[in-house]
Amino acid sequence: MDGIKLTQLKKIINSKGNLLHALKKSDDGFGGFGEAYFSTVHDNVIKGWKKHTVMTLNIIVPSGSIEFVCFNGTKFKSIELSQENYQRLTISPGLWMAFRGKSKGLNLLLNIASIEHDPKESISCDLDDIYYEW
Repeated sequence: MDGIKLTQLKKIINSKGNLLHALKKSDDGFGGFGEAYFSTVHDNVIKGWKKHTVMTLNIIVPSGSIEFVCFNGTKFKSIELSQENYQRLTISPGLWMAFRGKSKGLNLLLNIASIEHDPKESISCDLDDIYYEW
């Protein structure tokens, strides 16, 4: 689907604790830095739908497992990120997005956003407004 890019991320395994890469300014998909934030989602709980009109999202899941669903108005794309599938999901403006926690315990995402949060640049709707069979 246009507007979605998955980037394999490097994990450096160490007996004292692992290093998990996220994003460098030289990476494809980096569109500037506005803010970074963490969000959690409980097992089998869905957050969304939201569409950004300006912001590019760069999402990493360092703990747990989260299913992301993007919708371009005609088709859906589902992507699950976790430690086992450690990638960065870049979502361009103009796509609807929702996500669901997939594991017990902590499901944590990091978004490195291209701009600071501005409530006027995004559109939200109820889960029932866009039908997707989770």
